[in-house]
Amino acid sequence: MVAAVAPLTAPVTPDEALRRIAFLLERERAGSYRVEAFRKAVVTVRETPEDELRTRHEAGTLQDLPGIGKSTAGVVAEALDGDLPAYLETLQDKAKPLVTGGEELLTRITGDCHSHSSWSDGGSPIEEMVLTAVELGHEWLALTDHSPQLRVANGLTAERLTKQLAIVDAVNASLGDSFRLLKGIEVDILDDGSLDQTDRMLGQLDVVTASVHSKLRMNAAPMTRRMVAAVSNPRVNVLGHCTGRLVEGTRGKRPQSEFDARAVFEACAEHGTAVEINSRPERCDPPDELVELAMEVGCLFAIDSDAHAPGQLEMKAYGCERAERLGIPDDRIVTTWPVERLLEWTSNA
Repeated sequence: MVAAVAPLTAPVTPDEALRRIAFLLERERAGSYRVEAFRKAVVTVRETPEDELRTRHEAGTLQDLPGIGKSTAGVVAEALDGDLPAYLETLQDKAKPLVTGGEELLTRITGDCHSHSSWSDGGSPIEEMVLTAVELGHEWLALTDHSPQLRVANGLTAERLTKQLAIVDAVNASLGDSFRLLKGIEVDILDDGSLDQTDRMLGQLDVVTASVHSKLRMNAAPMTRRMVAAVSNPRVNVLGHCTGRLVEGTRGKRPQSEFDARAVFEACAEHGTAVEINSRPERCDPPDELVELAMEVGCLFAIDSDAHAPGQLEMKAYGCERAERLGIPDDRIVTTWPVERLLEWTSNA
């Protein structure tokens, strides 16, 4: 069950306060430089013994530590004094539900088929993404960093992905049965519909989300063939942000790609590939009329956050509002399924 995290109350540790501030800033889509300041401070605080933090607080030298500035030093100091830091209190007081509608469906969401870590273009390490997912009530999370062709996003080669899979195993071993981190990838759909990772590597994964990131203005006929080939591939489980559109945000706006949506969705339905409802507000992809078409032809759906930071995992609220408003039955939303059912579905692809 995914839900909003409860506000913190005093006393809090410096680590808890800094993490929650970063989460709330990410949740409200604050500038990355503000978020990075608090995420860097978390690292420093974790690496510094508490006795040293207290000594520096008393001496007024917290800012001499790397990654600690005026604002973060103030948060650390107030936390050490047993108070709820004022910066955190302000953020918590103004935090509101992300969207009205879809609240009941959000409580039935169990996981996420699309998330990124600092291994590609995400802002936080795997462990931080997992910790936040657990705090939000997720039962499972697919780690889907980018594939090699997307160099601007530091996409993972087969060698790097192999190393990441070992870390996923270690994370799962440490968590026991309470949560499952799934091995995954957001693999690029290449121009001819093939996938940007070796079949051997894809075969080692639990979840494969496939997305178009290049030549988004390709003519409709070849784009349709490209997408149909990808969603028909037995290794693919989810078609990510299918139109590629951007409707707002710092990257500006981008029109949706042109393709025969009915043909693509019919291929998804035939091969059991879920259509992603990408919850990022700047994407809101696919648009409502295409969600309705996909529902008409019998597709499964994945309500995903496409989170690139821990505070974005809650953005599935936007996708839940759309899915509930458009009348998608829960049983056709794979991100409401328990992990055992999800893995049975992906393994039978």
